[in-house]
Amino acid sequence: MAKRVVFHIDANSAFLSWTAAYRVMVLGEKEDLRQVPSVVAGDRASRHSIILAKSGPAKKYGIQTGEPLFQAMEKCPHLQVVQPDYGLYVECSRHMIALLREVSPAVEQYSIDEAWADMTGTQLLYGPPMQAAEMLRRRIFEELGFTVNIGVSSNKLLAKMAGDFEKPNKVHSLFPEEVPSKLWPLPVRDLFLVGRATEQKLRRLGIMTIGDLAHTEPKQLRRLLGKQGEVIWHFANGRSAEPVRQTQEENKGYGNSITLPRDVKDYQTAHEVLLSLCETVGMRMRRDGKTGSCVTVSLRTTDFQSCSHQRKLPGATDVTQALYEAACQIFDEVWNPGIPLRQLGVQVSRLAQERDGQFDLFSDADPIQMERKAQLDHTVDSLRERFGEDVLCRARFLNGTVHHMAGGLAKERRTGVTKEV
Repeated sequence: MAKRVVFHIDANSAFLSWTAAYRVMVLGEKEDLRQVPSVVAGDRASRHSIILAKSGPAKKYGIQTGEPLFQAMEKCPHLQVVQPDYGLYVECSRHMIALLREVSPAVEQYSIDEAWADMTGTQLLYGPPMQAAEMLRRRIFEELGFTVNIGVSSNKLLAKMAGDFEKPNKVHSLFPEEVPSKLWPLPVRDLFLVGRATEQKLRRLGIMTIGDLAHTEPKQLRRLLGKQGEVIWHFANGRSAEPVRQTQEENKGYGNSITLPRDVKDYQTAHEVLLSLCETVGMRMRRDGKTGSCVTVSLRTTDFQSCSHQRKLPGATDVTQALYEAACQIFDEVWNPGIPLRQLGVQVSRLAQERDGQFDLFSDADPIQMERKAQLDHTVDSLRERFGEDVLCRARFLNGTVHHMAGGLAKERRTGVTKEV
């Protein structure tokens, strides 16, 4: 029986790398953001401007992911800041997963920029595991334009731990026989599933390294941490039998939310925000051929109190106008106008296949009118995909302060070069 081989693939500084690769390879820009102090962060004028990703040169200034943008600017006044482009990130992630599936019989996506690939039995095609990993690392860079770290081992846990060794653009192995020399000397905080609170509890027992944890009596860990104690003890000893799951669990819902640059204090503004959210949610549903029959609206106040409310619809729909009308009805029932809002969100769940009774959404709905709205949505989607999302917008957004598609493509992709369809 062939020795099990698992790769863990992790895009280096994914959001910044994907933005940089797009600007160089598609827009033809000369400057590569990865070669200068740069970060991906929200709008400087908004309250949620934190660092989402940073370049290597930015890291040399002590800039950390998660810190406020204004602090990063104090460390590096000439820091280049680009806004996040989640549409681009999804597209890049899909290309990466598609490439992995060309070389592996089983690929499991862990996050937008991470995946495992089961490479067992592929030695005759690609050579020994480390050689195959180097081939895959080079191919991703040459074809997709960004770098990855690849961890190589005999199980998912050790492959992920290996992928977190020295970065960027590296291949590392961590097979069971290498655990004592490569894994055990690391701080216990570096072990998968060990968070800050768990680390503090372990340190009070004198457990400082992963090796200390591996040699601790499991019963003592169970008393301290319950079932998690036994799990991380196995992890510290490099044990994990979880298979690479080729079939992803189907998406259970489509949602979008936005933290607003100014407090929402009136129904008109709130409704405009809900419409912009429904535009992007509906577009994603139609792209995947899904409809939904449950709409949820979430609110967060200026003092960070959150609430949500949902409503089951009579039928499933992907029509933007229908989703928007349902969202407004929910919002109007829940919101107290005296409480300013800093964040709004819309989610559609209870998914079904396209056109699954969607025209029964309202008892007095005209099926012909709903069919026309559905066709119009698909036509608008096609135009936006080809020419950018700003090619068409609803009239109510023309003189307003709310962008007509919250959370959509980045500005340069709305107005710049777009792919052929």
